[in-house]
Amino acid sequence: MSPRVLRYFMAVAEELHFGRAATRLYIAQPSLSHQIRKLEETLGTPLFVRSNRRVQLTAAGRTLAREAPTALAALEQAVQLTRLAGSGIATTIRLGYTPVTGFDTLTTLLNALHDDHPGLTVDARELFSAEIPERLCASDLDIGLALSPQPIDGVGGEILRKEPVSALLGTRHRLAAAPTIPVTALRDETLLLFPRRLAPAYYDGIIAACHKAGFSPEIRAFEEPPVNAMLARLSGGREVGLAPASFAEHAAKAGTGILLRDVVDPPILAELSMLWPANDPSPAIASVLATARRCAERNGWLRHPLT
Repeated sequence: MSPRVLRYFMAVAEELHFGRAATRLYIAQPSLSHQIRKLEETLGTPLFVRSNRRVQLTAAGRTLAREAPTALAALEQAVQLTRLAGSGIATTIRLGYTPVTGFDTLTTLLNALHDDHPGLTVDARELFSAEIPERLCASDLDIGLALSPQPIDGVGGEILRKEPVSALLGTRHRLAAAPTIPVTALRDETLLLFPRRLAPAYYDGIIAACHKAGFSPEIRAFEEPPVNAMLARLSGGREVGLAPASFAEHAAKAGTGILLRDVVDPPILAELSMLWPANDPSPAIASVLATARRCAERNGWLRHPLT
């Protein structure tokens, strides 16, 4: 039973008219009738009741009409996956991402991958930045999205997105009325950050910016799921959360009584990088990287992040 004959059957089942179905399929009506008779012989049962006035489905015909679309879809998917495998492109990519990329950046990338490679399945796993290079080296991941990762042997990488760090604070905080927050204004504040071991370079970048402004910040670390933990702590109005702008914007929208402010004078820069096993030249990884680069270009992720 070929896919072509199944499509012929579906056309007749939908039109209930051999002439209209033949016109729709761009074939001669006698040829279509012959193919349907051969299908009935193969199945050993009539699929249509034919008369001079009309065509009707038999019980067997109704069953095939119900099952054929699923069979055709499965076959088309099998063909597509086979072609991908034959071209060397894997059908599943294991992608590790840091929590702060799990909204705007990851969503945009997954949508682009779906458009570019509809047969590709992405197994996305939330990890902290410091874990991702180790997982790549251990062959537990194919691609990583990490916040300011430290270089490591065996892992290739390039910056995918640059964005400012923004401040999150409760509506009762003393800085709530300020349109922007200079780094010097954080001198007497408690800053809410991930523990250093989870994103060392990002953590150190914030500390360095504070030192450059002439003070050593008071840090309070948290390790709970980042959005819920940060919002709960900030609602009390005594701390300032610092996070990359795209994550901070999502968190501010998700929380009641949470404000978003730009950090300025100077702004602090966060860098999100793509990582991959340096010794893996697979077409699948190359395809994902190409799509990610197109995303960065289309969305301006690398253009003028501090202006």
